[in-house]
Amino acid sequence: MDIVQSKHGVPIRLTEERWLHITEEHSEMAGYYFDVLETVQNPQTVYAGNAGEHLAVKEIEPGKYMVVVYKEMGGEDGFIITAFLTRRIKQIERRAKLWPQ
Repeated sequence: MDIVQSKHGVPIRLTEERWLHITEEHSEMAGYYFDVLETVQNPQTVYAGNAGEHLAVKEIEPGKYMVVVYKEMGGEDGFIITAFLTRRIKQIERRAKLWPQ
Protein backbone atom coordinates (compact mmCIF):
# COMPACT_ATOMS: atom_id res chain seq x y z
CA MET A 1 0.00 0.00 0.00
CA ASP A 2 1.24 3.47 -0.89
CA ILE A 3 0.03 6.80 0.46
CA VAL A 4 0.24 10.27 -1.11
CA GLN A 5 -1.12 13.67 -0.06
CA SER A 6 -4.05 15.19 -1.93
CA LYS A 7 -4.10 18.90 -2.77
CA HIS A 8 -6.22 19.33 0.38
CA GLY A 9 -3.47 17.75 2.52
CA VAL A 10 -5.36 14.50 3.09
CA PRO A 11 -3.40 11.20 2.99
CA ILE A 12 -4.82 9.09 0.13
CA ARG A 13 -4.19 5.32 0.13
CA LEU A 14 -3.79 3.05 -2.89
CA THR A 15 -4.31 -0.49 -1.59
CA GLU A 16 -3.37 -3.69 -3.37
CA GLU A 17 -7.06 -4.61 -3.62
CA ARG A 18 -7.89 -1.31 -5.37
CA TRP A 19 -4.92 -1.63 -7.72
CA LEU A 20 -6.11 -5.12 -8.74
CA HIS A 21 -9.60 -3.69 -9.32
CA ILE A 22 -8.20 -0.87 -11.46
CA THR A 23 -6.06 -3.16 -13.62
CA GLU A 24 -8.82 -5.77 -14.00
CA GLU A 25 -11.40 -3.20 -15.09
CA HIS A 26 -8.99 -1.08 -17.13
CA SER A 27 -6.17 -3.32 -18.37
CA GLU A 28 -4.49 -0.38 -20.13
CA MET A 29 -3.65 1.00 -16.63
CA ALA A 30 -1.27 -1.89 -15.77
CA GLY A 31 1.95 0.12 -16.23
CA TYR A 32 0.68 3.30 -14.58
CA TYR A 33 0.85 2.54 -10.83
CA PHE A 34 3.16 5.44 -9.94
CA ASP A 35 1.38 7.75 -12.40
CA VAL A 36 -1.88 7.11 -10.51
CA LEU A 37 -0.23 8.19 -7.25
CA GLU A 38 1.40 11.17 -8.96
CA THR A 39 -1.94 12.30 -10.43
CA VAL A 40 -3.48 12.48 -6.93
CA GLN A 41 -0.45 14.26 -5.48
CA ASN A 42 0.18 16.66 -8.39
CA PRO A 43 -2.93 16.95 -10.57
CA GLN A 44 -3.53 19.64 -13.16
CA THR A 45 -7.10 19.96 -11.89
CA VAL A 46 -9.41 18.33 -9.33
CA TYR A 47 -13.15 18.12 -10.03
CA ALA A 48 -16.10 17.11 -7.86
CA GLY A 49 -17.68 13.70 -8.39
CA ASN A 50 -21.38 12.89 -8.11
CA ALA A 51 -21.24 11.24 -4.67
CA GLY A 52 -18.62 13.23 -2.72
CA GLU A 53 -15.60 11.77 -4.49
CA HIS A 54 -12.85 13.77 -6.18
CA LEU A 55 -11.54 13.37 -9.73
CA ALA A 56 -7.86 14.23 -10.10
CA VAL A 57 -6.93 14.88 -13.74
CA LYS A 58 -3.53 15.04 -15.44
CA GLU A 59 -2.63 15.11 -19.13
CA ILE A 60 -0.16 12.27 -19.73
CA GLU A 61 0.32 12.85 -23.46
CA PRO A 62 -1.24 15.36 -25.85
CA GLY A 63 -5.01 14.85 -25.77
CA LYS A 64 -4.84 11.85 -23.37
CA TYR A 65 -5.71 12.25 -19.70
CA MET A 66 -5.45 10.15 -16.58
CA VAL A 67 -8.40 10.44 -14.20
CA VAL A 68 -8.05 9.14 -10.65
CA VAL A 69 -11.22 8.91 -8.57
CA TYR A 70 -10.65 9.12 -4.82
CA LYS A 71 -12.51 9.84 -1.61
CA GLU A 72 -11.42 12.08 1.28
CA MET A 73 -12.84 10.93 4.62
CA GLY A 74 -13.10 13.66 7.24
CA GLY A 75 -9.86 15.38 6.27
CA GLU A 76 -7.66 12.73 7.91
CA ASP A 77 -7.88 9.72 5.60
CA GLY A 78 -8.75 8.87 2.03
CA PHE A 79 -8.48 6.18 -0.59
CA ILE A 80 -8.35 5.72 -4.35
CA ILE A 81 -11.50 4.18 -5.82
CA THR A 82 -10.51 3.74 -9.46
CA ALA A 83 -8.49 5.25 -12.29
CA PHE A 84 -8.76 5.33 -16.07
CA LEU A 85 -7.46 6.99 -19.22
CA THR A 86 -9.67 9.14 -21.42
CA ARG A 87 -9.60 11.53 -24.35
CA ARG A 88 -13.11 12.78 -23.50
CA ILE A 89 -11.99 15.50 -21.10
CA LYS A 90 -14.91 17.84 -21.92
CA GLN A 91 -17.31 15.59 -19.95
CA ILE A 92 -15.15 15.92 -16.85
CA GLU A 93 -14.57 19.66 -17.28
CA ARG A 94 -18.35 20.22 -16.94
CA ARG A 95 -18.09 19.27 -13.26
CA ALA A 96 -17.46 21.70 -10.41
CA LYS A 97 -13.75 22.52 -10.11
CA LEU A 98 -12.37 21.94 -6.60
CA TRP A 99 -8.72 22.81 -7.30
CA PRO A 100 -7.22 25.16 -8.29
CA GLN A 101 -9.77 27.73 -7.22
